[in-house]
Amino acid sequence: MTTRVIFNIDSKLKIQAMKKAQSEGLPFGAVLKLATKAFVEGVFDVGLVPKEGFNTATRKVVSKAFKDIKTGRNLSSRFATAKDAVAYLKS
Repeated sequence: MTTRVIFNIDSKLKIQAMKKAQSEGLPFGAVLKLATKAFVEGVFDVGLVPKEGFNTATRKVVSKAFKDIKTGRNLSSRFATAKDAVAYLKS
């Protein structure tokens, strides 16, 4: 048996949540059901925890790495076998 839950939410937040759910291949209702189930099972903890992030030095290194990836710089080619990769590293 199922029941309907009705609550108010900011329309902009709802749109953002629906877009994110869609981008991950889930209906928004499924996200809400999964979150409710996780909350009941104690897996989903409601709390105000700051989002972890990189320190300044690490952020710069990671940012540069992403730029290199986008431009195709500082990347090795794909290898068919592990032996090929080891040979590349030894050269």
